[in-house]
Amino acid sequence: MKKVLKDILYKVSLIATTGDMEVKVKDIVFDSRKVSSGSAFVAIAGTQVDGHEYINAALEKGAKIIVCEKLPEKLSGGITWVQVQNSAKALGIMASNFYDNPSHQIKVVAITGTNGKTTTATLLHQLFISMGYSTGLLSTVENKINEEIIPATHTTPDAVSVQALLRKMANAGCTHCFMEASSHAIVQERIAGLKLIGAVFTNISHDHLDYHKTFDEYIKAKKKLFDDLPKDAFALVNSDDKRGMVMLQNCKATHQTFALKSDADFKAKIISNTLEGLELDINGKQVWFRLIGAFNAYNLLGVLGTAVLLGEDEDEVMTSLSAIKGAKGRFDQISIAGITAIVDYAHTPDALENVLKTINGVRGGGEQLITVVGCGGNRDTTKRPVMAKIAVQESDKVILTSDNPRFEEPEAILKDMQAGIGPTDLRKTLTITDRREAIRTACMLSKSGDIILIAGKGHEDYQEIQGVKHHFDDKEVVSEILNELKQN
Repeated sequence: MKKVLKDILYKVSLIATTGDMEVKVKDIVFDSRKVSSGSAFVAIAGTQVDGHEYINAALEKGAKIIVCEKLPEKLSGGITWVQVQNSAKALGIMASNFYDNPSHQIKVVAITGTNGKTTTATLLHQLFISMGYSTGLLSTVENKINEEIIPATHTTPDAVSVQALLRKMANAGCTHCFMEASSHAIVQERIAGLKLIGAVFTNISHDHLDYHKTFDEYIKAKKKLFDDLPKDAFALVNSDDKRGMVMLQNCKATHQTFALKSDADFKAKIISNTLEGLELDINGKQVWFRLIGAFNAYNLLGVLGTAVLLGEDEDEVMTSLSAIKGAKGRFDQISIAGITAIVDYAHTPDALENVLKTINGVRGGGEQLITVVGCGGNRDTTKRPVMAKIAVQESDKVILTSDNPRFEEPEAILKDMQAGIGPTDLRKTLTITDRREAIRTACMLSKSGDIILIAGKGHEDYQEIQGVKHHFDDKEVVSEILNELKQN
């Protein structure tokens, strides 16, 4: 696929250009290591490195076009130089043009929020497939074109990958695509160039302050998604979250809300909530769903609202939704020898509290709840003691362990977590650095009827230690250990 440069620069905010604007572009690259002859190299000032420092490396590898915010003092001859206001935004727009603007052919809905993005996007994907549509998914767990799985590496892929995936979806006949939009991706303009038909806000709580520095900046990152929506799109927000209406300020799109507690366009009431499922009253109709917990009631409402705003019949949507399971690693249950293990991605204080309170809400009372939890390395350190405190308050026993320590020492992370545990709760807390041993200990402490929550990693099938990813799947490990113990 080759395009003329002037065509792929359509709608990019240009400052200056030098050279041949009719030159053919073989591909668009923002990593100098991937440059080859005929590439257009876009220099982006990232959080770790500044692409402007790699312009010479890109030229040496055969780049014929350089797109940047700051031009070098000396411009190499025979090269087309393009100076832009915002390289990251330019990358997204250029990629969209390069791939023939696939989001103009597909109805793309973006979902943002601290918790619930993956479940909402996954449910929407499953729902629309069940209703006969060819549908795409861009999520933390996996990217999919109908049932074909394309592995995911980030919550939201880079701008070029997003457009390439959408082009594949359009070529495969997809009519809809549901995607997660993380705060990082929004700020880094990874969704620039996308035409969105709608955006959904699930909720917001303490997360990613290692990147955004302040909670206000984190909120602004989420809000940018809604500020950038066109007039012909819809904005659907959780109005029970006090930041929900903030998202709608200065938003040109059609405003819609969903809620359990306040008045909203899409409202539900929880009738019953058990480990088997959730019964909701939606507009006077009682519907049973296979998901569990109040947090999933919100996710289901977000899905229902989105589908109706996309033109689907409400009754048909509710019927189809009632048969659908949740996303992998979200309240995933395994029952072996009378012991129920729940694997969940809960890696923020709010998510952990939601899951624990949901379990406590459906417990009979006589069983133990044992929680295995850790925190990731090289991430927001302030949430570590908070998560440990929530775990001990809501559990009978807690085992603190490693999550993805990355480049931190696991012991240092665990020490931060221990700071949130008061003297009276120390007696019901164990600290076991090795995650497998922590899960084994939880299983050995359990008896028939007990519940084990393994939190923090969910769908992830690896542990990242010192830059290396080692295979580790919580669901696989706990199943193996419980079966082992059952045999003995």
